[in-house]
Amino acid sequence: MTAQPQISNSDDIARMMEELGRGARKAANELSLAPTETKNKALREAANALRARKDEIMSANAKDMTAASGKGISAALLDRLELNEARIESMAAGLEAIADLRDPVGEIIAEWDRPNGLQISRVRVPLGVIGIIYESRPNVTADAGSLCLKSGNACILRGGSESYHSSRAIWSCLQDGLAAADLPVEAIQMIPTTDRAAVGELLTMSNYVDVIVPRGGRNLIERVQKESRIPVFSHLDGLVHIYIDEKADPAKTRDIVLNSKMRRVSICGALETLLVNRAVAKDLLPAILDDLIGAGCEVRGDADVQALDSRVVAATEEDWHTEYLEPILSIRIVDDMATAINHIETYGSHHTDCIITENDAAAAEFMRKVDSAIVLHNASTQFADGGEFGMGAEIGISTGKMHARGPVGVEQLTSFKYIVKGTGQTRP
Repeated sequence: MTAQPQISNSDDIARMMEELGRGARKAANELSLAPTETKNKALREAANALRARKDEIMSANAKDMTAASGKGISAALLDRLELNEARIESMAAGLEAIADLRDPVGEIIAEWDRPNGLQISRVRVPLGVIGIIYESRPNVTADAGSLCLKSGNACILRGGSESYHSSRAIWSCLQDGLAAADLPVEAIQMIPTTDRAAVGELLTMSNYVDVIVPRGGRNLIERVQKESRIPVFSHLDGLVHIYIDEKADPAKTRDIVLNSKMRRVSICGALETLLVNRAVAKDLLPAILDDLIGAGCEVRGDADVQALDSRVVAATEEDWHTEYLEPILSIRIVDDMATAINHIETYGSHHTDCIITENDAAAAEFMRKVDSAIVLHNASTQFADGGEFGMGAEIGISTGKMHARGPVGVEQLTSFKYIVKGTGQTRP
């Protein structure tokens, strides 16, 4: 592993970022030409390193957990931060799954012949250098680094201060994989400081960095969108909704709602607002409320929901805007699907939304009209995940509409170029 420069002041940060950028650009040029088997070897060796060094990773994570607990960080964010043997094994298995994916680089997307004999093809190529800024989840280090590697991109990672030691321990394993495959270790670099000035530098490095991917809270996303001179794949809040239609199956509904909210409350696909058709609210909601409250979820509802259960806390206007990432759920009773869709459009983040219904026509209308990156019918919103989509992993869920939308996996980390073959044609 190559040593990274020490940081002492703003001039040092600027020089350090310049060095990271130069190294990443050079590595990207080499990585874009690397054979698939070489990239796969690096990924599998990195997976082996994660398993072999799990005690070292958990020790680093314990430092982060202790520091975060001392700062009074919420239980949901602590859950995002925590690593254990099962989660480390999941990271390692994820790297192996990415190695097993089809390599998108060099794929011919389309090809055609022109009347003048020119043969034209559109071919996938890497984006180049990707700057990835993320917060408390250290596993993003493995996901982001491995997806960039598989798609032939170099990356510069900047994890959150809460996960500093954990992320660096994981990054070290990725570097082990690169070295074992004789690939440049500069292909996956990590900014060695928690100083926010480094992020500011990264956002201006348009001569080295091709795309910025922020993954975190609204404050991070807004800062990146405001300051970046580089194209951004935005991963906005997961303000996730489920609409229970009047033709919803009761048993199916209970299972989906409970799983969507409580399986893991700290992920971006967790349910945050439940919208219930008035025609079935009195029949369905009491059992759903028993499920949620019995599982330890605080429920905040409008006056109609409160009238059904005295345990429901009054919802405020702010609740409809809130991504809790905690065992808290807002519930509103609506008159019809049009009202539900209007609520989603007004308060949602265009991330993930779902309808529960046995009426296929209603489902089709909802899925056509709701403008979110992921729209589900009769399935838990916790499936909003690149791994569950068969992508191996994801860098994030892009809520924008340019280039990549939804889970950002290896294919979404490529662009294309045109290959034109002639036999001596000249243009008249």
